[in-house]
Amino acid sequence: MIEKKIFLSEKDIPKQWYNLMADMPTPVLPPLGPDGKPITPDMLAPVFPMNLIEQEVSTDRWIDIPEEILEILYRWRPSPLRRAVYLEKYLQTPAKIYYKDESVSPAGSHKTNTAVAQAWYNKQFGIKKLTTETGAGQWGSALSFACNLIGLECKVYMVRVSFDQKPLRKAMMQTWGGTCISSPSDKTEIGRKILKEIPDTPGSLGIAISEAIEDAVKDKSGETRYSLGSVLNHVLLHQTIIGLEAKKQLEIAGEKKVDVIIGCAGGGSNFAGLSFPFVLDKINGTKIDIIPVEPEACPKMTKGLFSYDFGDCAGMTPLMAMYSLGHGFIPPPIHAGGLRYHGMAPLVSQAIVEGLLAPRAYNQVKCYESALLWAKTEGTICAPETSHAIACTIDEALKAKEEGKEKTILFNYSGHGLMDLLGYERFLAGKLVPYVLSSEEIAVSIDKIKGQPKAEIRKSGKW
Repeated sequence: MIEKKIFLSEKDIPKQWYNLMADMPTPVLPPLGPDGKPITPDMLAPVFPMNLIEQEVSTDRWIDIPEEILEILYRWRPSPLRRAVYLEKYLQTPAKIYYKDESVSPAGSHKTNTAVAQAWYNKQFGIKKLTTETGAGQWGSALSFACNLIGLECKVYMVRVSFDQKPLRKAMMQTWGGTCISSPSDKTEIGRKILKEIPDTPGSLGIAISEAIEDAVKDKSGETRYSLGSVLNHVLLHQTIIGLEAKKQLEIAGEKKVDVIIGCAGGGSNFAGLSFPFVLDKINGTKIDIIPVEPEACPKMTKGLFSYDFGDCAGMTPLMAMYSLGHGFIPPPIHAGGLRYHGMAPLVSQAIVEGLLAPRAYNQVKCYESALLWAKTEGTICAPETSHAIACTIDEALKAKEEGKEKTILFNYSGHGLMDLLGYERFLAGKLVPYVLSSEEIAVSIDKIKGQPKAEIRKSGKW
């Protein structure tokens, strides 16, 4: 009998996070301030607490997870590693397909891992209120959950298209005491400006980030900070508990190595969380394909520019060296709201430059087709974001079949889709189109950031 679920004991939960910054063959380019010079940690202090800024700039390989954070994570961690034997059988593939099931968290996705950590560190620093943005609502739900447990207020600016498409996400946030506001809103200067210029805008993560940062920094009491659900080094760091657990579980399953690692990638956190411990193996000589997957409607990794750019539309963040479509880019209103971000995490971006990662893009129709096949074989309904990883996994399993090779594939099941059924309903009714961003649209958007400081392409040349 094939084991379909591999569990770890709670005593085997990782006690440290892994920091890829310590092992990158070529370091990530530093963030820049308005003057074009590298920022200093104190310049981030109005936005983030210093204990998280220390993690952001750390080059220590291992960072201890405080016991208080572990005590909260025990509510659902270690998460199961599952084998997709029914999909394997349907595809008639020699590949073995494993997935890390992050849908079991209280908020239903991987986002809760860093939400708990960020809320705890802010509380330790004396912060009383967090502001944030959310795309599909998973991050806003996760942070509302964490703030409720730890004793902080939480205000969430939710991208308008997702606010309208996913009303039950708002209800989740409110259940945990969070406040959810459609973005752009009339609550901030940047929100009012955009509503005046583009009244019918679907919104974007870049806009919502600007609103949340503005809200945080205008609190002169110093009791409010901003919290980000992806992109930054400390966020990716907190998510590595996923890949570290997966490594232990694969050993229990008798797998000596993995051939392919896959994760969907919006800002990069769930992908990095699963893959970074395996990127370390690749740096040290292991042969492994590591694939971040994005929508063709927002293809920053596959068609964007590696450049210094802002993380938000108003230019309130430092300039970061990353793959970007331009901070003013507003993606089409696809249902994978968590993947509609204009840029990619600097650490993931540098790993792409280095050749350690091989990004791919899929359209939403192919992804929903894959999600339906998954539901009809494995049984669960995945988030639209997760369907991108499943689409790529199916392609890799079929490739193994064509090649007649036994391969081990691992992907991150980053969240369930039980709050995303409107997208499934529209797909089943034939109302979704395979958005593919045109070369002309990409060129216009990228043109607007060509005046930013150039990000030098630096790599070791080993991959």
